[in-house]
Amino acid sequence: MKTYHEIKQASLCLVSFFLVSCTLFSIPTDREKSTMGEITPYTPEIRNLPAPKDKVVVGVYKFRDQTGQYKAAENGASWSTAVPQGTTTILLKALEDSRWFKAIERENIGNLLNERQIIRSTRKEYSGSEGDAALLPPLLFAGIILEGGVISYDTNVMTGGVGARYFGLGASAQYRQDRITVYLRAVSTATGEILKTVYTSKTILSTSVNGNFFRFIDTERLMESDIGITQNEPVHLAVTEAIEKAVLSLIIEGVQDNLWASKLKDPNDFTNIIAAYKSEKKITNDRFADGSALSSQRPRSAIFGYADALQIKGDYTRAKTTLGGKIGYKHFLTNHLNAELNVGVMTLENTGIVSKSGLTSEFNLEYLMMPKYKFSPFVYAGAGMVLFPDNPRYKAQLGGGLEYLMSRNLAVRLMAQYDLGFTDDWDDLVRGSRKDHAVRVGAGLNFYFGNKNVKK
Repeated sequence: MKTYHEIKQASLCLVSFFLVSCTLFSIPTDREKSTMGEITPYTPEIRNLPAPKDKVVVGVYKFRDQTGQYKAAENGASWSTAVPQGTTTILLKALEDSRWFKAIERENIGNLLNERQIIRSTRKEYSGSEGDAALLPPLLFAGIILEGGVISYDTNVMTGGVGARYFGLGASAQYRQDRITVYLRAVSTATGEILKTVYTSKTILSTSVNGNFFRFIDTERLMESDIGITQNEPVHLAVTEAIEKAVLSLIIEGVQDNLWASKLKDPNDFTNIIAAYKSEKKITNDRFADGSALSSQRPRSAIFGYADALQIKGDYTRAKTTLGGKIGYKHFLTNHLNAELNVGVMTLENTGIVSKSGLTSEFNLEYLMMPKYKFSPFVYAGAGMVLFPDNPRYKAQLGGGLEYLMSRNLAVRLMAQYDLGFTDDWDDLVRGSRKDHAVRVGAGLNFYFGNKNVKK
């Protein structure tokens, strides 16, 4: 017994050491030298746009954080802003990368004018004349001014997690999504007309994975170990990506609306780019308002199949769980509501007493709570009948469950259903005043087809 106890303690120490070592070995220990800045997925896109015949001269006075929001803090207040304050510089870099715009200095125009005045004064003082030596080339003036900024930073747009613990050993994972929104508009300096406004958004993902071990190895000895890692998407890169997407959209929509007609070398260069942009915009129009998850709006029709386990709640004891299933068709009446018709088979059994099978037919109205999300709860209710060999029994049913849309057409479902009988003779025994009923749980697949549901 003592040997077993020692082996048990050694095994627990080994598990604890493994968890701790995994964390220690993943901790950065060496200093890293500075590197060039990372690029976003849209940086190559704006760099590879067809070059214009002439660049558009633009001025950017300010493109700032307009949210006024500070970083969230668990303890106390934080005076650090949630959004980087150098968004004008990020926009100017994106304009330069696109090769479509010739940006002129306007954010710190006072510094530029002061320096030019110093040059004039110095030349005048040391040239010995007041002629051409004091002249400077004229400043460029902008035909278009770019305005806008980061107008919102929404925290905890979507949060969630999963975890489990058994016998002192547990693990958990959590995630959080924030969201930034950028507006960019082009204004004509000649007329003041707003030529084009574009709007982009970007989610910011933070994840945390943790594991822990907690166990009493003796009456006064406790062993505990923790391991975890957290990753936060840099806000600066998220802001850069949103601004670069705004610049890309401004160029493409400007070409599409003939704002840059005089600047194009060949309009056909943008044919494929505009087609891809329109396709992306069509998908974006189906995106849910919070921007945290792509719209998963189901097509208007579906066929489905379930396998389920059923147990009768009747007058006999020793009810046995039996297997059954059903197949059916559903059609959406609105984005949330659909009508369903199905047929199936069910078996009622009490061990050693009664066993009978029958065909089922049901009509249900189902309410899908979040049709634009991949993951959505649902509830339903309806009426039906069971065709037993002796005679049919009528019933009502209600149920609910969860659906996860794996692709546009295929979804996995988990469900639970309660069948309420109208009579007390499902098990061929009438006793008491309570009608017979049944409980079932199951899993199945939905295959969607047809056009998307567009009704409200």
